Amino acid sequence: MSAQEGSVTVNQDPKIDKLLQLKKDVNTSENSGSKYRIQIYSGNRNSAESTKSTFDSKFKDYNSTVSFETPNYKVWVGNFKTRLEADRALIKIKEEYGSAFIFKPKNKDK
Repeated sequence: MSAQEGSVTVNQDPKIDKLLQLKKDVNTSENSGSKYRIQIYSGNRNSAESTKSTFDSKFKDYNSTVSFETPNYKVWVGNFKTRLEADRALIKIKEEYGSAFIFKPKNKDK
């Protein structure tokens, strides 16, 4: 028996990895069930992405995602198990994002 050896080079746009990570984050956030989130921004896409980037550099302890709910893009932070956890985070986050608030995402299965 003989085997052939070869190599494959895949040229793909780096944005694909970013898109896959965004999809993974969205799937995680949609399955959050009874968890709490903090919203820090609602508006256009460019500002939402800029807000997320700024937030990520200042608050490394919390994950953030950009979500689209017609007609706005929203920046959501965290995935807190209890309201108390969310309240503690909100105190810190409100120092930079005064209009931030806690909410409980709607479960899409209902």
